[in-house]
Amino acid sequence: MLASFSTFDVLRDGVRLHGRVGGSGAPLLLLHGHPQTHVIWHRVAPVLAEHFTLVLLDLRGYGDSGRPVADAAHARYSKREMALDALAAMRHHGFERFGVLAHDRGARVAHRLAADHPEAVERLMLLDIAPTLAMYEDTSEAFAKAYWHWFFLIQPPPLPEALIESDPVRYVRSVMGSRHAGLAPFAPEALAEYERCAWIDGSAKAICEDYRASATIDLDHDRADIAASRKLAQPLRVLWGEHGAVGRCFDVLALWRERADDVSGETLPCGHYIPEEAPLDLLAQALPFFNATHKD
Repeated sequence: MLASFSTFDVLRDGVRLHGRVGGSGAPLLLLHGHPQTHVIWHRVAPVLAEHFTLVLLDLRGYGDSGRPVADAAHARYSKREMALDALAAMRHHGFERFGVLAHDRGARVAHRLAADHPEAVERLMLLDIAPTLAMYEDTSEAFAKAYWHWFFLIQPPPLPEALIESDPVRYVRSVMGSRHAGLAPFAPEALAEYERCAWIDGSAKAICEDYRASATIDLDHDRADIAASRKLAQPLRVLWGEHGAVGRCFDVLALWRERADDVSGETLPCGHYIPEEAPLDLLAQALPFFNATHKD
């Protein structure tokens, strides 16, 4: 999949960062979610590549990127650290300022990237998330049932890791298949890639650390932004699936307007996995949004 794109590897502080690059035009970084890889973009990347130079990155802990050993504070899997990974990948390709299109966990990385490095991020589109702190603080019964993995993965080791490692494919299929459309939206080749990467040694530990970081150190970083009245200055567009839990459980636009100055967004006719469930709808949103400042 994505055979027309070249692979790359970047080493940052001992962690290998893997991804693909291709296309021509202004730079656009694409970040995936859980429990997936950069392959989530396979239905939209060929069209986007006609307008932009795309950098598709595997987050640390996912895909073929490295899985660093965890630390007690979960800092190695903080979104601040992952944002530095993304910045290093873009600078590796010579890009100091760029747009960001990101889904799920990758969108949380993109939020931190834009907050910590406003000079680097020109504009960003976030798919099917509300701010992490708000989602934890406003958790309802409906949200907890729909996003059960949020609360499973943050439990102390080694139980979550052991259960995932007993059958990584079952875990991937359980998380992805329990949502609105089941496993039907996923191309067999893409699903096979997600499953392959879940079997890589250290994946279960890395996945858990990603979520443990989001429930601890990432919230500290978010609270510090709020205390200092820091808001995103870049144009931000947020999209969410009408059949997903995020839109049902949260006022997405209102919450992002608390965290950013220039926010727009709307719902799309799909579930959580927007790039794979509704690629044409996503393209219809992304092309004009990023072309507003990125002209060929």
